[in-house]
Amino acid sequence: MTTRYCSLAQAPAPAFPPGLAAERLGALVGGRRMWVNGTVLHYYFFDGERDRSLVTVPGSGRTRRTSWVGGAEQRDVVRDCFREWRDLGVGLTFREVGERSEAELRIGFQAGDGSWSAVGKDALDFGLNERTMNFGWDLTAPGERGTALHEIGHALGMLHEHQSPFARIHWDDEAVYDELAGPPHHWSRDRTYFNILRKLDADEVNGIVWDPQSIMEYPFASGLILEPEQYRAGLHPPGTLSAADKEFVLRWYPPAGTSLPPALVPFRSVPLGLGPGEQADLLVEPPETRDYTVGVFGDADTVVVVFEERDGEPRYLAGRDDGGTQDNATLRARLVKGRRYVVRVRLYSSWGPGETAVMCW
Repeated sequence: MTTRYCSLAQAPAPAFPPGLAAERLGALVGGRRMWVNGTVLHYYFFDGERDRSLVTVPGSGRTRRTSWVGGAEQRDVVRDCFREWRDLGVGLTFREVGERSEAELRIGFQAGDGSWSAVGKDALDFGLNERTMNFGWDLTAPGERGTALHEIGHALGMLHEHQSPFARIHWDDEAVYDELAGPPHHWSRDRTYFNILRKLDADEVNGIVWDPQSIMEYPFASGLILEPEQYRAGLHPPGTLSAADKEFVLRWYPPAGTSLPPALVPFRSVPLGLGPGEQADLLVEPPETRDYTVGVFGDADTVVVVFEERDGEPRYLAGRDDGGTQDNATLRARLVKGRRYVVRVRLYSSWGPGETAVMCW
């Protein structure tokens, strides 16, 4: 069977203020791509004549229309893989929608464009007419269901396991470049380096121990890995969710509670009392329709997200990350009387007294 690899697009490294303490920087690096818990991730499959892209035919200079539409069997594989992640009991919800404007995740099936996904909440930076995930080959072929599980893992915020510095893989670099330069990938050296040889920051990885069984681990043929010695003949993960994969997502997205969150009343601050990585959820029922400010106070790095309840489920409305600056996360959003909103605050790290509070006004 031909090995095909996920190909993440190169993106600039996040910019943080200089001089941050290592603990603050590590918390920001590790948490910046993760959704706040309780998020409903709506996904949309491109369909119909309007969902086509104009691409350049290699070597010809001509353009042609190519479809982003996948067949029913392909879509069913992806739906089933969303269900498998959901059935772990994660605090996220996955919901298929028929309008792309309602979706945080927009999924195409463009053959020849590789398989890839935006990582975590980076999907929010994509335009409404853009894919945030693509599948470039037949997901119904033997062994390819793992591709869908892998790309959904990226959408949840997970990165490639073989790029973990804890793996301590010693590559035969030129053999890797030669392997990926040929069919079916035809990758440039830059793309190969970015997706395989580049080491991630220790704060970005999915765990502090390398997991060669992870769904986020690529398989590798013989002759590409020099060390560890037992993988010189090749590395062959099973293409299923490992115990460490499940532990990672449940740590970031623990099962959501069923009770209503406490109220956040305008002009009354609510102490948070959060530890690193912890989250507070608060309910807002605005007394009047107008623009409101929602902000955090205290010596802390946080992300704040406001959801509007529609048809009984929260829809993403606005979010703000303080990015490690001295200014706390603050956002403005128009809230409508008679509707309900949920404010979710996740703490990256704190310093000084570590006391934080949230308020809307």
